[in-house]
Formats: sequence, C-alpha cells, structure tokens
Amino acid sequence: MSECGDGVCITCSDRAVEVIVMRLLEDQMAVVDTGAGEETVSVALVSAGVGDTILVHAREAIAVVGAGTMGAGP
Repeated sequence: MSECGDGVCITCSDRAVEVIVMRLLEDQMAVVDTGAGEETVSVALVSAGVGDTILVHAREAIAVVGAGTMGAGP
C-alpha cells in the first residue's frame, strides 16, 4: 500500500521523513506508517523494531530516531 501525491511516494521524495515501523517483513523490509498511509521500506541499514520511529529517504531507513514502546517490558 502506498499513499502518493502527484505521483510521488512520501518516502521516495527528495527529503528524509520520520515514519513509525508497524511490522517487520522478510528480507529486511518493514511496513511503516507515514501519517498519510502505509508504505514498505528497507530497514537493512538500521536495527529497527516495531514501534520505532525511523528516518527514511528513497524507501531506505537511514537512522532510528526514537525507540518505540510496542512490546517493551517493565
């Protein structure tokens, strides 16, 4: 799924955007919430988990900017 405006996907634009990891997939991919919908991105360069906020550019996660709380224990 992808929410694209004017033919440009949010995570493929010319800027990096913060998104939230919704679920991890095989082959170092993840489904993320862009705030305007869900997109699939690569998380091969980072150690991201479900609930983490990651910085994405050109469908590639380039940094983890916030640890999520999903699945966190006491």
